[in-house]
Amino acid sequence: MLTLDPAPVVKATNFVGEAEAYALLARAGLFPPRHALVGDSLAEFAVGEPVVLKGLGEELWHKSELDAVQFMPFRPTEVIVAAEAMRRRIEAAGHRWLGGLVCERIAKAKTEGLPVEGFISLSRGEAGWVVLCGFGGLPAEALAQLAPPLRWPLVVTSAATALAELQNHLLGRIWLGQLRGSHALTTESQLRAMLEAIWRLAAVAEGEGLTLLELNPVVPDADGWIRPLDAVGRRELPRATRLAPPPDFLDALRAPRRVALAGVSAKASGLGFTVLENLRRCPALAGRITLIKPGCVELQGLPCVADVAALKADPVDLLLLALPAPIAAKTLGDLIDQGGGARVVALVCGGIGDGADHGDFGRELAAKLQHVRAVGEWTPVVLGPNFLGHWVPAAGLDTSFISTQRLAPPEPAGGGLVLLAQSGAFLLSRRSRAPWLRFGLGVALGNQMDAALPDFLHALADDPACTAVGAYVEGFGPGLLLETAQAVQRLRARGVPVLLHRGGFTTGGQAAAASHTGAMAGDWALERALLERAGVCFADSIAAFDAALEWLASGLTPPPGPVALMTNAGCESVNGGDRLNGDGLQAATLDAPAQTKLEVMLASHQLLGLVAPRLPLDLTPMSGPDVYLAAADVLLGAAGVLLVGLVPFAPLVETDPAGADRMAKALADLRTKHGKPVAVIVDAGADYDAYRARFRQVGLPVFDRVEAALLGLRVLA
Repeated sequence: MLTLDPAPVVKATNFVGEAEAYALLARAGLFPPRHALVGDSLAEFAVGEPVVLKGLGEELWHKSELDAVQFMPFRPTEVIVAAEAMRRRIEAAGHRWLGGLVCERIAKAKTEGLPVEGFISLSRGEAGWVVLCGFGGLPAEALAQLAPPLRWPLVVTSAATALAELQNHLLGRIWLGQLRGSHALTTESQLRAMLEAIWRLAAVAEGEGLTLLELNPVVPDADGWIRPLDAVGRRELPRATRLAPPPDFLDALRAPRRVALAGVSAKASGLGFTVLENLRRCPALAGRITLIKPGCVELQGLPCVADVAALKADPVDLLLLALPAPIAAKTLGDLIDQGGGARVVALVCGGIGDGADHGDFGRELAAKLQHVRAVGEWTPVVLGPNFLGHWVPAAGLDTSFISTQRLAPPEPAGGGLVLLAQSGAFLLSRRSRAPWLRFGLGVALGNQMDAALPDFLHALADDPACTAVGAYVEGFGPGLLLETAQAVQRLRARGVPVLLHRGGFTTGGQAAAASHTGAMAGDWALERALLERAGVCFADSIAAFDAALEWLASGLTPPPGPVALMTNAGCESVNGGDRLNGDGLQAATLDAPAQTKLEVMLASHQLLGLVAPRLPLDLTPMSGPDVYLAAADVLLGAAGVLLVGLVPFAPLVETDPAGADRMAKALADLRTKHGKPVAVIVDAGADYDAYRARFRQVGLPVFDRVEAALLGLRVLA
């Protein structure tokens, strides 16, 4: 057995060198090159065998830049001399020497004129473990413009899904010989084995405390196995896990039995007074509101207590603190210290945990909450800071500080739609712009010092009243992105769609978000990849969000298609046809039986020679309600979604209340009969708002343009 000088003993560092990385790869079932450190047993290398000598240095990620990679025949003396020269260069560059590594030289498979080197990176961050896979080697940057790397968040991606995507990627097509004039360098089963090993490698790396492993390059060898030719990584100290608030807080928001409010002025003014006015409109809270006001026994006809100490023996479901930041922080701290008094506490003020927090209140309160929970003691669930309020329309409950002179209360119809927004103004704008939306709960999340978006989503996953969720976020704090994806998966497993608009994905937007909510900027592409794979429907604009929300509020989630359009306006038919195909939507087609039914129906109304029996269906202004409804019955048999365009200027369109009610009820009945979504488009001005309202009253989504209806469908598809 040939043994060179003893290998150096290197203490563990955050940097994971190639020798250590290879050991992890082998444990996962990958095939690193045969290798050994200079100074260890090298008996498996034959004299004269082609090898690669590599100089390893701490934090040395690119060895070739220091001439620390040498191809040579294996001769012990020459290996030692070359390794010593590498050591001097590496140490001179400021890197601690980790040893010389001798590796077998793997013969990689080639195909004429095509790149074959790939890279695989595993990283653990806010999205959990994520795998990047794409072209490696020197031309990687240029090739990435042609074929961007694939991104696989492992918590929502299987190795089987990754295999299907890699087979369609340019790198996978080259490896599998699917390009003209090329030949296969590997097989589907070998690619599957490699990806399954990568999934196992993430678990191995997790167990060893790693946060990063880079395999670059990886290549098919002569037998078709994908082999890593280099690997390095990094480990970090584990970060403290966020302790989520107790999961049963949602009922304290939906139907609080008792509420306490601090911050009401003796004068009829201020935020606290407006919050109180809104609370008093809730019938269920009559006689169940307590004010916290030192020195008062009664105010505005309501009982008062001096401080939160009085709540310990007589607790409330919801405590609203409309107080300046220092006083609110002390009040919450006192409540935690006394071990009870309120299930949920809402911090209305800012200046806690944001750019205006000059007293470090946010950090101290967050640390206190986490510490008390960690030892198993009681804490409230905390909303905010910058909690603008929440709404439960069916109960008439409104905890906001927006007066009814500025914003009318939401209509009391209620429904299964839940709106969550990190920005309170976003939520208010949706209420103002679309007061007809049938939502059951709206919550302004504020700065999410404690209760955050994933906590609400997890709670809603257990809430059968929730049928759809719309959310606006401007960033994710530590740990919240992965938790959000996991909560979305639970909702989607129950069939609940989740619509999201992400503000602050540009540099300017991130700066603006940080200025008013302290939102965390993140890797936007990674966020989107993770959340889309979890099942989120992304709206890239507020207009798209509003359009999709209109569909969701109807209670029947649209499938991706096929979509049929019928209208009494030629321009709407043409424009709808232009915009219908593509972007995830499919235009409906008529099979022979449906075509025959449509022709017979048109003939029975003496319209066959005037209306072309095809889609989009242009019924012309000569069609009245009976024609519309008969056509809708036929088209719903052939389509997945029906758009009904009613340009109301045609004389036969009944826009009077009675006629509109008959049409609306009949369309709603057809929706129920076929179990498919139906939307109405009324392309007209504000004079026809009452006409639109008739259709909304029976739960049909209504749009003012066909483009808006299709925009919402694309988001949900």
